[in-house]
Amino acid sequence: MAELKLHIDRFKCAACGACVTVCMRDALILWGTWLDIRHENCNACSSCVNICPLGALTLEEQKGV
Repeated sequence: MAELKLHIDRFKCAACGACVTVCMRDALILWGTWLDIRHENCNACSSCVNICPLGALTLEEQKGV
C-alpha cells in the first residue's frame, strides 16, 4: 500500500511562505530561509502544492511498511 508524502525541492524553494499560510494542520514551518515539514501533521491535502509559485512542493508516493 502506498501513501502520499510531501517533498520539498530545495533548489526551487525560495522560502516565500505562501505554503505555510494555507496549511491548516501546521505541517509546514519556515525557519528564516529554510522550509521544514512536520510529516506527522501533514494529511497530503495538496493545498501547499497548489499555492507554491515555484513548483517546489510535490506529493510523492511512499511505499507503506
